[in-house]
Amino acid sequence: MNAVVTPSTAADTRTALKFITCGSVDDGKSTLIGRLLVDSKAVLQDHLAGVQRQGETDLALLTDGLSAEREQGITIDVAYRYFNTEARKFIIGDAPGHEQYTRNMVTAASAADAAVVLVDATKLDWKDAGLKLLPQTRRHSLLLKLLRVPSVVFAVNKLDAVQDSALAFTNIAGALSAFAADAGIEVTATVPVSALKGWNVVDAPVQAGWCGYQGPTLLNILEHLPVTRPDTELPLAFPVQWVEKFSSSSDTSQGRRVFWGRVATGIVQPGLQVKVMPSGQTATVAQVLNHVRNPQAVPAGHSAGIVLDREVDVSRGDWLLAVDEQGQSLEASREIRATVAWMDDETLVAGRVYWALHGHRWVKAKVKRIVHKLDIHTLAEGEATQLEPNAIGHVELALQEPLATAPFAQSRALGSLVLVDTASHKTSGAVLVN
Repeated sequence: MNAVVTPSTAADTRTALKFITCGSVDDGKSTLIGRLLVDSKAVLQDHLAGVQRQGETDLALLTDGLSAEREQGITIDVAYRYFNTEARKFIIGDAPGHEQYTRNMVTAASAADAAVVLVDATKLDWKDAGLKLLPQTRRHSLLLKLLRVPSVVFAVNKLDAVQDSALAFTNIAGALSAFAADAGIEVTATVPVSALKGWNVVDAPVQAGWCGYQGPTLLNILEHLPVTRPDTELPLAFPVQWVEKFSSSSDTSQGRRVFWGRVATGIVQPGLQVKVMPSGQTATVAQVLNHVRNPQAVPAGHSAGIVLDREVDVSRGDWLLAVDEQGQSLEASREIRATVAWMDDETLVAGRVYWALHGHRWVKAKVKRIVHKLDIHTLAEGEATQLEPNAIGHVELALQEPLATAPFAQSRALGSLVLVDTASHKTSGAVLVN
């Protein structure tokens, strides 16, 4: 069985791949990462000696760095590890499986190029061709779709612990395929692994064709996955993060401030006309500096410094948006319809007011209406008046000031907001503009 989808030959596999592991509790996520690190020779011997338990190496301890994680044997916060093979470099995020730590998983997934969703074969009725997946497997997979993670790999773990590994993999892979098709999730690959024994993780299993699978190992799949393509085809959108002043300069032919930030969409280059949001003033880009202050055009995904042709009032949190030949730019609005992954311990109800963060801009946002709640078991949209912790739903927001947003399906940067509780300052929800 081989469920691998080969990436495009034009895909960028030279850049470091940022991927996360997610899934339900105790599916073996930390152990899998430990196996990747050990078998790829990315862990020093003295580090291995420090993660011994009763004479055995506990691979999970390589990523569980908090004392509470070690004491309870669970993952609480996202742990990042770095390693490389001859083919490419990797940045791994070990996301928690507990439902109460879903916000940590969302944080890690929002910037990931790929995700490995672990499925524990021993927790499922693997003998049943119509078996039901665990709720957290479904929830994390749906969140990956909502967060536009480009590549999703299902890794069916602990198949060495079941009586008929081939039957188990066939039934579980079938259930995953059916769920993904219903949810509209594009699956890059489904691979059987044993994180504990290392089968199909870095090295092929001793038994050829184990589980009836003839495809590549998990690491080989990861080595060929593309990174997230920057949104260079969209018009320029640039969130200002920092304003550098050099007003002592005697050159008055252009503005005497540099606006620094990371280009969200498009390409910034001299001669481009831009509008400042929210003030609405317009100006022309006179000079563009890259991250080492060399003058050159800068594409989306990279840091840049912009000097305008005249003095314009621009502050941290403002956006510079490209203006077309008709003088139009990205439209700003006070009303937003969006999907929200609710992460607060308090239930979301209509009428509540939160801080909304878009780029580096803070505005007050009121929840006008909760439209639907997504049932993670049936994928149906049901009527709802509130959203409980870790629920996913559709809402309408009224903003105190207009924001220039785009659908999240078009742009991760322009279509995402974070809701923050005005009193506790806790992150309450991840908002994806529809």
